[in-house]
Amino acid sequence: MPFDFKLPDLGEGITEAELRRWLVKEGDRVREHQPVAEVETDKAVVEVPAPRAGTVQQLARREGEMVRVGTTLLLIAEEGETPAARPKSVGIVGELPEAAEPPATPAREILAPPLVRKLARERQIDLTGIKGSGPRGSITPEDLENVPAALPAPAGGGFGPEERLPLRGVRRAIARNVIASQRLTAFVTGTEEADITELWELREREQVTVEEHGTHLTFLPFFIKAAQHALREHPNLNASLDDAGEAIVIKRYYNFGIAVETPDGLMVPVVRDVDRKSILELAAEIQELGRKARERTIARDELRGSSFTLTNYGHFGGVFATPIINWPDVAILGFGRIAAKPWVHRGAIAIRKILPLSLTFDHRITDGADAALFLAKVVRYLEDPALLFIESV
Repeated sequence: MPFDFKLPDLGEGITEAELRRWLVKEGDRVREHQPVAEVETDKAVVEVPAPRAGTVQQLARREGEMVRVGTTLLLIAEEGETPAARPKSVGIVGELPEAAEPPATPAREILAPPLVRKLARERQIDLTGIKGSGPRGSITPEDLENVPAALPAPAGGGFGPEERLPLRGVRRAIARNVIASQRLTAFVTGTEEADITELWELREREQVTVEEHGTHLTFLPFFIKAAQHALREHPNLNASLDDAGEAIVIKRYYNFGIAVETPDGLMVPVVRDVDRKSILELAAEIQELGRKARERTIARDELRGSSFTLTNYGHFGGVFATPIINWPDVAILGFGRIAAKPWVHRGAIAIRKILPLSLTFDHRITDGADAALFLAKVVRYLEDPALLFIESV
């Protein structure tokens, strides 16, 4: 019998991948461990090797399709083997049941709290068959994020030239995550400005020293330290919300997600334990994580576990923004373009380096007063960077 080669478990919790490219065609002879397909997950592009030698009898999937783990990719036959009488039917959502197969077993009891059932109704998701990760197998809001919602058919075009691009890979993950954030948080954005002239001069003075260690010093390590110090006094912004348990989870660690622009879209690597690292260590780690994200070699665990997120959109020219919360975090701090502006400094007008800040927070967890005080604390650290060193532990 031909060997039914299914998409293997790619690890790190990945449940599906896009078939980007076949590396073989029907009739080709393949060696054991020879790459036969190139697939893309929301993290990386990887080659899938053949588990055995033989002749490719059938390619069961088309390039560009999303393939779930455990779904047939191709059939491999040894020399002299004959085709199977009838391969399993394959549809765009996986293997289809055959007429001769026994009827499905009765549906199990669905354990899901009211919030999850409400979200499922809104997204037109069938809870049957979803494996819950909560207590006694109950379905949580997080379990719904990997389930595609039933969407209405797009409106017809006809008004001019159009191009249709498949929503795949990193862009698909971004779309899923930002929709989850907008749906699951009561987001509000506050803004502030900081005179970072002293910080600007400090960075200029120490740039050569840092480069001697093989690292480029940006403002981001200072932003990280300022936010981390301010979060000590405003812990509700370094938290998440357990909807099912109706509890605010205060994080007693400081793992910061750092938004990184890549050719494939935005990724958010996580710098862990920022309270235990120096400015120099943070600069080196940010540089390394950014490289791995752009090269698509970053591990999935390096994209998980943030307690707070920062995004420096000012690098691309933006001023103020309403950054989207990196759910399940409850806040994200954005930094705009630094500009030379007339500013009142020590009672006189002077040209100073001014940094815009935008904080988006979940209003269910904290209020505008707490958010404003947090922003004011961040501004204080950025305007007087010596405090970062005086108050560091």
